[in-house]
Amino acid sequence: MNTSGNQGRAFRAARLTVALAAALVVALAAAGPAASQERLVPESREQVLLFYAPVVARTAPAVVNIYSRKVVRSRPISPLFNDPFFRRFFGAPLPFGRPRERVQNSLGSGVILGADGIIVTNHHVIAGADEITVVLADRREFGARLVGSDERTDLAVLRVDTGGEPLPFLSVRDSDDVAVGDLVLAIGNPFGVGQTVTSGIASALARTQVGISDLNFFIQTDAAINPGNSGGALVDLSGRLIGVNTAIYSKSGGSLGIGFAVPSNMVRSVVAGLTGGGRVVRPWLGASGQAVTAEIAQSLGLDRPAGVLVNTVYPQGPASRAGLEVGDVVLEVDGRPVDDPGALSYRLATLPVGGSVELRIQRGDDEQTLRVPLMAAPEVPPRDTTTLDGRHPLAGATVANMSPALAEELGRQRFDPGVVVLDIRRGTPAARMSLRSGDRIEAVNGQPVQSVRGLGALLQRPAEGWRIGIRRGNRTLTVVVRG
Repeated sequence: MNTSGNQGRAFRAARLTVALAAALVVALAAAGPAASQERLVPESREQVLLFYAPVVARTAPAVVNIYSRKVVRSRPISPLFNDPFFRRFFGAPLPFGRPRERVQNSLGSGVILGADGIIVTNHHVIAGADEITVVLADRREFGARLVGSDERTDLAVLRVDTGGEPLPFLSVRDSDDVAVGDLVLAIGNPFGVGQTVTSGIASALARTQVGISDLNFFIQTDAAINPGNSGGALVDLSGRLIGVNTAIYSKSGGSLGIGFAVPSNMVRSVVAGLTGGGRVVRPWLGASGQAVTAEIAQSLGLDRPAGVLVNTVYPQGPASRAGLEVGDVVLEVDGRPVDDPGALSYRLATLPVGGSVELRIQRGDDEQTLRVPLMAAPEVPPRDTTTLDGRHPLAGATVANMSPALAEELGRQRFDPGVVVLDIRRGTPAARMSLRSGDRIEAVNGQPVQSVRGLGALLQRPAEGWRIGIRRGNRTLTVVVRG
């Protein structure tokens, strides 16, 4: 046995180990804070198990159950009048019988975002509620007041009065820092069984083709989300809120591994607006466009489909002032890529009014950067909301002058001037002619309609019959009603 040779090799190996360790320390010191903030992957099952429990203990007390109640009034109707033959003549609802009342209950979840009792949940959890009750994780119950609601994002803000006692709350993380594959926890009250925690990953980001709300831009997760989870928290493993669970993709009503959460950046924006001024005011770009397909990208000479092709720029709007033109392709908003109109709307909606935003665009063969002012949409012309009455087919319809501000409220990508239908009272002539909310009244008996006042004047003229021109989406309809 060559002991001295072994000792020599061991000594040289030890020196090499020390040298490598020293080099590693120097490299880490040179890398600075960025290296120390890199995400660490758990190396064993035990590390994962040890990690979840402390996170749940810290976050679960800030997630609440929400119970809402509303009284629904309805009139009893004989089954005879449900026959389509009678419906054709009488319409709906039929004014027979005394109104009956029944209580409709709704269940959901919420997240405490302030020690003073500010809670965020989904709009659909509390929509139309006459009474809202919040139950904390420790079973304490409080009556809640609705601060405000934003139907476009399906978010609502509540406040509870605890008599000055502070509540546990979650801190909010920048949702733009979330990456696909990040471990997440979903906390809520599925099916009313009680507070439940499920785990998974952020399985996709920037989902815009979901169709849940007007401002579609969701974090997708495979953490189990079920009915009752709506309004609950999606948190990272540091215990910070990254989203509010809103919907699931399901054919059976249960979780199939595809759930959607409103990103925390949008939650932060909506909460700030509703608690600050009672409503959310979003920047208006003053332009609209379409997603760049493979065919469009080829025709424009782009190397791949990306961005939003601008097809409308409104005169004197923010985009027009910044120099944006029809045919430009918007690629980024403040350095964040946008691949369709939904992503563009989201990026703008999370920014406060005032200041400006940087758009990176493609114009021909050149890339340019434009600085666009962040302005609220103007209410020009005034909406002049009016409920029509009289002896004509539009009686019972509530109409208004379309403006950029109203278009923003209605979640419309485009602003088309004219008179838009906001609501239709049931059982009225407007309901019987199948008028819909969102329809634009374009003409009456061949005369163009340009304002609510002008529409009212046209409807007052004597007529033996009526020809009503309606714009519904991309279709133009003509409804003929005989006198």
